Amino acid sequence: MNKRFVFAVVVAAASAVALAQAPPTTAPAPSESPRRPEARARAPRETVAAALDGRKVSIEYGRPALDGRTIDTLLSKLSPDRIWRAGVDQVTTLTTEGDLMVGDTRVAAGKYSLYVYAPETGPYALVLNKDLGVPLKSIFAQASPEMANEPWPRLGGTYGQVKDKEVARVTMTSLTPREPMERFLISLEPAKDGSSTITVTWDGRAWSVPIRSATKPGSR
Repeated sequence: MNKRFVFAVVVAAASAVALAQAPPTTAPAPSESPRRPEARARAPRETVAAALDGRKVSIEYGRPALDGRTIDTLLSKLSPDRIWRAGVDQVTTLTTEGDLMVGDTRVAAGKYSLYVYAPETGPYALVLNKDLGVPLKSIFAQASPEMANEPWPRLGGTYGQVKDKEVARVTMTSLTPREPMERFLISLEPAKDGSSTITVTWDGRAWSVPIRSATKPGSR
C-alpha cells in the first residue's frame, strides 16, 4: 500500500528526527540538516511478505531516507528507552496468519506494531507489541479524508505508553549489507521449508532475525 500525501503538520512530523517517535505536531530540531518539505512528504510506504507453510506473514512500513545524515547521527537522537518504531509516518506493522516463531519466541497469529531496540552497547532486538496506535484524525483534526483513519503513533510518541503490551523482544544478528541503503529497508527472504529471515537495513548497517512457522518441528 503506497500512500503519498502532503499536509503541513505531517510534514513537520516527517522532518523530525526519523528515528524518534515524534507526534505530527513536532517541529524539526535546529541541528538537523535542512531538507525540502516535498521530499520529506514523499517517503514511500511498502509491504513485504512471505508464505510460511502456506500462511502469509507481511510487514508494512514507511521508508525514511538518510538525506545527507548517517545512521549514527540518527541513533544519537533516540529517547532514553532506545526504541525506534522501525519506519516513518503510519505505525509499522507485522501481520501473521499463523502462529510464528521469531527467533526462539512464539508469537500468536495476529497483527502487531513493530519496533527496533537499539542500545548504545550490546545487540539490537526486534520488538513486537499489541498496540496498533490511534487513527490520525484523533490527534490531528485536519487530517485528509484519505489519511484520517490511518494508524498513527500515540501523541507523545514514547514507547513507555505501550510497553505493557509488548509480546516479544528478540535479539537480532548484526551483519554487513551487500550495499549501503539510502532509504530504510525491511526485507523478508523467500520462504524455504516454512522459514524466512527478517532483515533491517539502513546506511551501511543491517540486522536480521530468523522466523519460521510455529508448526515446524522444534517449535515451542
